[in-house]
Amino acid sequence: MSQLHTLSATEVPSERLVLRQAHDADREGFIELMTDPEVRAYLGGPRPRSDVEQFLDKVVESRPGNYVIADNTTNRLIGTLMLARRSTDRPGHVTEDGEELELGYVLRRNAWGAGFAFEAATAALRAAADELPDQPVVVVTQTANKRSLKLAARLGFRPVSTFEEFGAEQTLCTVPLSMFRT
Repeated sequence: MSQLHTLSATEVPSERLVLRQAHDADREGFIELMTDPEVRAYLGGPRPRSDVEQFLDKVVESRPGNYVIADNTTNRLIGTLMLARRSTDRPGHVTEDGEELELGYVLRRNAWGAGFAFEAATAALRAAADELPDQPVVVVTQTANKRSLKLAARLGFRPVSTFEEFGAEQTLCTVPLSMFRT
């Protein structure tokens, strides 16, 4: 387990959203995210509902850097966001030591196209920039996932390499955390 810090905030607000810890009421939203073929198209495909339910039964507490993206009016789960350390045993690094901050997100299909991923990612990266020292942040996505690459570019990430993982070409993009200081 990494000794490097990640974002410690348990809630990060933005204009329309709040990044927060998971609640029991989020269960159906998680199941929808993990079983939807379109949502999981670039994430290894949908998982069987029974597997997802077993996984959720075993997960008792949230891991540092993992957030629910919730509508700040209804508090309903619309997606998830991760800003955590990329494991050194995985390919795709921009520093010699690895364990860069890695940004990842997934939204329910009915939340696509509304700017929620951009808003949530910006809020998380700004909070991290205010709390953590400057360092590279990476986004890794399948090269075929043009929407994700477009969002990464809009956030300021630049592609630096490609590699093979999970049976598909992945694109590694990076940006310095200092770009998000307010």
